Amino acid sequence: MAEFTTQTVLEAALLAARKPLSIREMRRLFSDELSAKTVRQELESLRVFWENRAMVLEELSDGTWRFRTAEGAMTWLARIEEERPARYSRAAMETLAIIAYRQPVTRGDIEEIRGVAVNPAILRQFEDRGWIETVGWRETPGRPALLGTTKHFLNDLGLKSLTELPSLMDSAPEEFALGINNPSNHLLDDPSDAAPTQEELNFDQDHDAQKSAGKKENTVSRTDEEASLPQAARSESSDGSDQSR
Repeated sequence: MAEFTTQTVLEAALLAARKPLSIREMRRLFSDELSAKTVRQELESLRVFWENRAMVLEELSDGTWRFRTAEGAMTWLARIEEERPARYSRAAMETLAIIAYRQPVTRGDIEEIRGVAVNPAILRQFEDRGWIETVGWRETPGRPALLGTTKHFLNDLGLKSLTELPSLMDSAPEEFALGINNPSNHLLDDPSDAAPTQEELNFDQDHDAQKSAGKKENTVSRTDEEASLPQAARSESSDGSDQSR
């Protein structure tokens, strides 16, 4: 039978918990006989014990603790996972990156950086997931809402604070811990790099159609002119062309 020490009790509680546990909740495991400092020291020792293993013990941004699978394990776990991780479009990831790195920002700020209008559905899906929220209102005409990320956003990415976000100047990995594309790799410093809008695509199609129609009209006109020339003139033109060759 296993011998239950302070560490093994904490380990069992964290592995069985359905949500991250706070220091106060873990003190209740010992009838509050252990101080918060002692519990934290035991957690730090437990974290060291689990280093370089399949599970990682981490402290979240709100001070709670949890176990999670180590980075890279999803390569194998995804083969038995029935529910596929959420996938987001490039526009959605650029929007989230702007909010995360430039917060607080308004919808107008996002549109100015990206150079295109923001689809309200993109903001709504991140609000529904609990990743962004309204943190205030800018004191300008219309008082637009200021958007920022939440603690839930940090927890899902395994970060304790925004300072742990990958630097935009570094070569960050393509994949975050959540299995979604790294938004910092899609943050546009130059709005001209943004993907073309539907209006731009329609303009290009109309422009190409006009050019094609113009070429066809010139060909028809030239054929009509040649047909209207007298037989002698056409013969001279043909002879001149043969001599020039």
